[in-house]
Amino acid sequence: MIRIRIERFALACALLACAGTVPAQQEPLPLPLPLDDVRLFTEALDRIRMSYVEEVDDRTLLENAIRGMLANLDPHSAFVDGRDFETLQETTSGEFGGLGVEVGQENGNILVIAPLDDTPADRAGVRAGDLIIAIDNQPVRDMLPADAANHMRGEPGSPVTITISRDGLEPFDLEITREIISVSSVRSRLLEPGYAYLRIPVFQLGTGQDFQDEVARLLEEDAELKGIVLDLRNNPGGVLQASVEVVDTFIDSGRVVYTQGRLREAATEYFATAETVAPELPLVALINGGSASASEIVAGALQDHGRAVVMGTRSFGKGSVQSVLPLDGGRAIKLTTSLYYTPDGRSIQAQGIEPDIVVEEAFVTRRSRNVTRFAEADLPGSLANDNGAEENVAPLVSAAELLTSDYPLNEALNLLKGLNTLRRGAAAN
Repeated sequence: MIRIRIERFALACALLACAGTVPAQQEPLPLPLPLDDVRLFTEALDRIRMSYVEEVDDRTLLENAIRGMLANLDPHSAFVDGRDFETLQETTSGEFGGLGVEVGQENGNILVIAPLDDTPADRAGVRAGDLIIAIDNQPVRDMLPADAANHMRGEPGSPVTITISRDGLEPFDLEITREIISVSSVRSRLLEPGYAYLRIPVFQLGTGQDFQDEVARLLEEDAELKGIVLDLRNNPGGVLQASVEVVDTFIDSGRVVYTQGRLREAATEYFATAETVAPELPLVALINGGSASASEIVAGALQDHGRAVVMGTRSFGKGSVQSVLPLDGGRAIKLTTSLYYTPDGRSIQAQGIEPDIVVEEAFVTRRSRNVTRFAEADLPGSLANDNGAEENVAPLVSAAELLTSDYPLNEALNLLKGLNTLRRGAAAN
């Protein structure tokens, strides 16, 4: 998250700015308030205060006006107050209470961008692309994504019912029990000797360093490591700096991503450092329609640098930057201030990342859960549960089962083997 500090007067003017262009690398000048429109607003406010069927205090009316103003800009701009501040901190630190699902908005509907791995939403069968049409039988049409997310949060152990609309099916209910959502930053395992699998379910504050440490550990343990599959599927994004550090693991120079907006502070460039962990290791990155924001930055940068083959289906296309701009009284606005661009200047917004090789999702499994997503018990070296209830512990999913069940993952491994065959042939010549 980029935090931009601007003067309160400039902020007020920006919120009420008229259309216009801003010279490159210059601050937008304070614009005069549109007095006729301000008079119209105050007249409407006065009519509501005097004539609405119930008395509403001025603070509520004005805050609702701000919420409405931001909501009609785009799906990601929002008024931030009280609990919303805590929500922002929880989602970046990696632990919070709820269902574990990232949501956005599409044509007034609450859209599931992606369920987080091994969370209640994931285990209940919520999928990227689902529409949530009701929460506890309350319709959510035209509800803001932040408000819908708040409705799904609650005390761990308490149930919530969400009504899902999915292509080809009648709407159906899922009753899900809330849990403390603690998302692992990086998960890894060997698919077979010489080939590693690393998954990033969401980008948190420590993800970049965790990822670099894990790649370094794999290289130290297996000097003959021949390639990595980086799984970014159903990764809804997260902390920008973490995505930059993940790309920096594989490249030693050049631009990773840049942003452009109206304010000078919104124009930022991020570059790789020379301290790179694996600058030449063959790499395949998996994406799909649930890959958004920071995961798209990683896929786009690796693709532009020719550092990885991107495989899967087109990503979600969330390429906008939200900045938290403080207001009085411990409140703030989360405002879209710029757009992300890949190193070669491609905008991610509403376009997404097109894979180099299109591989549709196809899973073959007798189990209800998506076997490419691991629980703690699936990971090599995980600690055993000592409560004696061994029948409740999920069996370890072997690499062979994963490759048989997950078609895109199997294709990624085959591609890595092909790349290594070409490298050996080139070295021999």
